[in-house]
Amino acid sequence: MCRLFGFRSVIPSQVHQSLISAENALVVQSQHHPDGWGVAYYVANAPHVIKSADGAVDDHLFKHVSGIVASETVVAHVRKATKGQLSLINSHPFQFGHWVFAHNGDIPNFPEQREALLAHIPPVKQRYILGTTDSEVLFYLLLTQMEKRSDIHQRGYGVGELRDAIRETVAIVAEVTGLDPYLESDKLFMSFIITNGETLMAHHGGKELHYSTYKVKCPERDLCASYAPCCEAPSQSGFVNHLIVSSEPLQGYNVWHTMSPGDIVGIDWRMKMVAA
Repeated sequence: MCRLFGFRSVIPSQVHQSLISAENALVVQSQHHPDGWGVAYYVANAPHVIKSADGAVDDHLFKHVSGIVASETVVAHVRKATKGQLSLINSHPFQFGHWVFAHNGDIPNFPEQREALLAHIPPVKQRYILGTTDSEVLFYLLLTQMEKRSDIHQRGYGVGELRDAIRETVAIVAEVTGLDPYLESDKLFMSFIITNGETLMAHHGGKELHYSTYKVKCPERDLCASYAPCCEAPSQSGFVNHLIVSSEPLQGYNVWHTMSPGDIVGIDWRMKMVAA
């Protein structure tokens, strides 16, 4: 399976430590997930997506991009292919407008289920599905449910609407496949991260996810103009200065919380946490 990383902060932050430098950084995890990588980051509210079909651990571009990226919002992914051939077009994250999406999981018997899933996606959206992965179909299925609730191109898309769209998407896949997404023996896995650069949300769909909103001690507390008590302790107001989601807790100062199957965590454009 794949590995996910998502980051949202009140200030542009470098992600070199999380993607490259930590003992279990994403590039280290990619030794066992060698089938492509991708990094999405936002500049002036616009997503920039860089992808490769090569393994991140041997790809100088991954290290270069990870070393220079400083953004308020980043999503990264290293792939171990289960569906779809190794190609740039099948690498994550996937993008539509301002939205980017990365998935860790598997829809069993996807070739047999593909048409039934596509039936829930309008033809005008289907034409944007260019690859052969279950992940890309899952993304457009989610976008379809989101669009039923609100304009997906508006800034500040509501976290309540996104949470409900995620629940509905999972229910549709469960109905089509006849499998329980939260029953391990059924092998239907839909853990993913989605963001438009402002709202960011992660769903635990059977593959491990962890999140962090504060540190034991911020090494930049004396230098950072945005430092606040919520940087080093659970927020009392619900507002936080950063949210990190990762397939594995990363070494460093962050305090990590383990998500359970069915859990959703996210953050809205105001940096207020949502958990369901």
